[in-house]
Amino acid sequence: MILYAKARLSVMMFLQFFIWGAWYATAGNYMNTHGMTNVIYLAYMASSVGSIVAPFFLGMIADRFFPVQKVLGVMHILSGIFVFCAPFFAEGSFVSTPLFLVFLLLHMLCYMPTVNLAAATAFHILNDREKEFPIIRLFGTVGWITAGIVVSKLLHGDITAMPMRVSGIGGIVMGVYSFSLPNIPATGTGKRISFRDVIGADVFAKLKSRSFIIFIISLLLISLPFAIYFPYVPVFLQKAGIEDPGFKMTFGQMSEIIFLLSLPWFFARFGLKWVLVIGMLAWVCRYALFALAAPESITWMIIGGIWLHGCCYDFVYVASQIYIDKKATPEIRAQAQGLFVLVSYGVGQGLGALGAGWIFNGLMKHDNSLHQWQIFWIIPLLFASIVAVLYIFGFREDVVKINSKN
Repeated sequence: MILYAKARLSVMMFLQFFIWGAWYATAGNYMNTHGMTNVIYLAYMASSVGSIVAPFFLGMIADRFFPVQKVLGVMHILSGIFVFCAPFFAEGSFVSTPLFLVFLLLHMLCYMPTVNLAAATAFHILNDREKEFPIIRLFGTVGWITAGIVVSKLLHGDITAMPMRVSGIGGIVMGVYSFSLPNIPATGTGKRISFRDVIGADVFAKLKSRSFIIFIISLLLISLPFAIYFPYVPVFLQKAGIEDPGFKMTFGQMSEIIFLLSLPWFFARFGLKWVLVIGMLAWVCRYALFALAAPESITWMIIGGIWLHGCCYDFVYVASQIYIDKKATPEIRAQAQGLFVLVSYGVGQGLGALGAGWIFNGLMKHDNSLHQWQIFWIIPLLFASIVAVLYIFGFREDVVKINSKN
């Protein structure tokens, strides 16, 4: 029975991230092909807006009135319909860039709350969360990789509507599947939820210290160059003549599996502060590789930069979640993770997407050469370097090393 429950959760997590991974690494090239190059960044801001709205939705509505599996099912079906329909407004007889962007926004407004709902479902069912959840979550990464292989390597759909169609079908399948998951009643019935609870203001007040402020600022700032990665790396790969860019982007998720499994060793060996430093410096190395490779389209450097994604993501975002969890008391733990989502995926990546669009449109307006791409990558390289230095010298908290037993 336990193995059956874990298998069902694994399927849930696989589908959850298959949906996202199917279109997220190909939308830039699709928009570039259909005359929407100057608004690529707006499509990727949709996930940030969804991340900002999600805590409000979960705190004010989902947690208080409806069983989790029903909310998960309805939101996935709606998100699937929206992303499936979005390409109708990019090609064909009724082309409208604003409507294309609106449908992607509606998709992400419905989709982003489901990321936490899927995790909540797993946490409710699993007995040993700390040992069992990482394995279940690993199937999400496998789902993202599988989606990239299907839409890019097998279907060669990087510049077609196929990835969004596949994502939409996946969303509807996930929605129907969600209704069959075990019943998880609303947990917040009768509780008063305030605006301060949703945005994590009380969490910040309780955890506030010089080092925690430096940590939050660094997390927000490092999220800015992160926002450049998915919108513009696939466009860069296509310009550099690298085939099936969506598939090549999955190399980053493949490396994520390796770095995620090695994270406990790095915690035990170096402690949390230096794990975060390694992650930030990985962003510096990644953009340095892209900048050096750009003029001559040096493939191994570009692929090397993609392979660093596991270190960039796990050693910054996953490590940050662990740090916040260790700092927070049990009664504010959920709100603390909400603060993490708001700062990183919401505000940080939202501002980063805006900045990335402004820089890209300014640099590439009259000259879309590989030399211009080199200048483009130097900007996040310098920015990530400054953030890393700020964190190294500003964060002075004596963080106890975390071993694999914690």
